[in-house]
Amino acid sequence: MNNRTISYSILELAIVSQGQSFKETLNNSLVLAKEAEELGYKRVWFAEHHNSESVGSSATSVLIGYVAENTSKLRVGSGGIMLPNHAPLIIVEQFSTLAHLYPGRIDLGLGRAPGTDQETAREIRSDFMQAAHSFPREVAKIQQYFSADNKAAKVRVPMAEGTDVPVYILGSSTDSAHLAAQKGLPYAFASHFATTHLHNALSIYRDEFEPSEFLEKPYTIAGVNVYVADTDEEAQELFTSLIRMFIGILTGARDPLYPPGPMTDDLEEMFHHPAVQQMLKYSFVGSRETVKREIKQFLDETQVDELIVVSTMFNLQDRLKSARLFSEIMTEINNED
Repeated sequence: MNNRTISYSILELAIVSQGQSFKETLNNSLVLAKEAEELGYKRVWFAEHHNSESVGSSATSVLIGYVAENTSKLRVGSGGIMLPNHAPLIIVEQFSTLAHLYPGRIDLGLGRAPGTDQETAREIRSDFMQAAHSFPREVAKIQQYFSADNKAAKVRVPMAEGTDVPVYILGSSTDSAHLAAQKGLPYAFASHFATTHLHNALSIYRDEFEPSEFLEKPYTIAGVNVYVADTDEEAQELFTSLIRMFIGILTGARDPLYPPGPMTDDLEEMFHHPAVQQMLKYSFVGSRETVKREIKQFLDETQVDELIVVSTMFNLQDRLKSARLFSEIMTEINNED
């Protein structure tokens, strides 16, 4: 590992399990965040999704405030704000407010996808496609509003000027790698579901990176699915909930999360469908020993600075246990010569 210390964090989608209310789901997100803080996780980021019965993470900035208010040192942020859905000025107002309430703890991750279907995207913002194509300019507006030099501008967010809110560029293809490198910003790749371009995007970002006032050298974060349990078999059973969810995404059946069950022949066959296999390529499932071995290999291959973990599990207690075991794995990795 070349004596690198790898940070580890959580990406929270607030997935609703069958039989669970939205309130219970959001309360569980806070329980997980509190546990993450105690276990040494660096940050918890909330995603932005819309028009889904099975996802509670839609009002991202509200959830960030909820978790930041009830934790003390954990960084909390967006993974991410889907910027084409929003006016940059409003996002800056929201995140600068959060930064004043919880100084030094708020991150602003920005992506260009809609986080929903096209029809809903148009309902959110009628010029969504135009805004998506203007993503680099929209990011520049965000940075300008946060700049201390914006005091002379006609349009301002006074609360934001000079306020410390690190901006991260999120990506699932190579486009955002170029942008993050050009702007000298940290780069987070959604390899927990978009696996195809991970290595290419990381290479582009590192090769083209230009140091900035925000960052002297490249900083990379990779999303991974992690399911750790006492045995490989136990973890594989927990993983069946995610397999069913991804099959639902491919077939258009976006039901609340199914409880785990045995890896049946039918489920095994569906799991080995090329589309499912590709999406779940960077999933680390098993006992502590199994996951540690596979995570070390992933870190060696990618040389990322931070892992951001998605653990879509039916039961909160299973998630908490997996989070604890993964923290132990990362502590061991970071303490090895």
